Amino acid sequence: MNAPSQISFLDGTFSLIHIPLSLYPIFLQPILQVLLPQGDCDSDSLDEAVEGLSIDNKHGFLNISITPVECSVVCHNNWAKKVFEPIIKRLPKDASKTVTISKDSYLILSVESAAMDAGSRVMELTSPLAFAGIPIFFITTYYSDFILVPAKDRQTVQQALLARGFEFSEYESAFVSPSTHTRGSSTSSGPPSTPPPSNVAELQTRTFDLLKRRNVVPYVEDDLSLVVCSGRDTKTTQMSDYRRPAPSRQPTGNGHGSRRSWLDNVDTKLYTSLISVLVLQPRFLSMTLAQEDPPSLLLDKSHLGVFGDSVVGDMSGDLVPIFLDLENLPLEATGIVSGVAGKLVSEMRMAETGVSEQLSYLSTARAGAVILSHEQSMKALEVMKPLLGKE
Repeated sequence: MNAPSQISFLDGTFSLIHIPLSLYPIFLQPILQVLLPQGDCDSDSLDEAVEGLSIDNKHGFLNISITPVECSVVCHNNWAKKVFEPIIKRLPKDASKTVTISKDSYLILSVESAAMDAGSRVMELTSPLAFAGIPIFFITTYYSDFILVPAKDRQTVQQALLARGFEFSEYESAFVSPSTHTRGSSTSSGPPSTPPPSNVAELQTRTFDLLKRRNVVPYVEDDLSLVVCSGRDTKTTQMSDYRRPAPSRQPTGNGHGSRRSWLDNVDTKLYTSLISVLVLQPRFLSMTLAQEDPPSLLLDKSHLGVFGDSVVGDMSGDLVPIFLDLENLPLEATGIVSGVAGKLVSEMRMAETGVSEQLSYLSTARAGAVILSHEQSMKALEVMKPLLGKE
């Protein structure tokens, strides 16, 4: 029997930040400041976690993505307010208007669903929310999937999952999927202002009609090939030398308490490599930190050598992203992820051939990327272009 999926809310509320590529050099320093937060704790607050970080200075969630469309950051509201907003305010007026921090705060759903292949996960996990009219962002990583939903829609999200057959487990503090999944129509207990689609086919039709009206044309970048990989799990390698901090702080020679440094919790080789690539402004890099997982990377293959043995995974991967520039769509547009992924899976008959195991999806602030093998990406373009091309 397949293991059930589990969906749980991460702690905190998050912001989605759009940075034009032309301003990326200006925002490199704040990006690195958020990525490397070890200097944010002063000696008077050693026993407390900085908002957005755990007690050992780990991010509850952070995604930094650089694509040919934009630089996009998902970070805790605390970082958006204290690190990014001051930089935006110092920009010339015309430039500051081009950088956006989402007005709405987002919650993040962490999804564990090892029993399903990647394509099925995207469809099964996003369709209930699409049917409920909830705008989402979807991030596939090496270990987990993450779904961003507006914080104001938390109750509607919960109702949509329950209506789909998920059950809330007090023990797991998570929504657990039913043993069997049902495809097709779904209802929500709180209909949105625009009537939601009644079934999968209508959802897909609406999605591509909207993309076509807004002149969204799918494309690939020449010679851009990706690999998905992970940093090594430092929990097992460092557990033997871990020293739990004493209940009362004991002064040390450097004037700080006994709290472990941020550097004690991370693979410094991985982070040095990551900084080296970020400084280069790569064509494509999506890095995700989640408190329970080692760092996950979706990386332009040409930069793989910089990381050496600090990453693990299938280094022979040949993944190609199909980009959808969604700048002309409002953030509250619904059903994009589910509609696009579902259409590709059905039209390419991925589920029957097993190819859907390779499909993943990355949402950024102004774009979406469907990620497939090179061969399947070309087939996907053949499916999408007639649906989105000019008549």
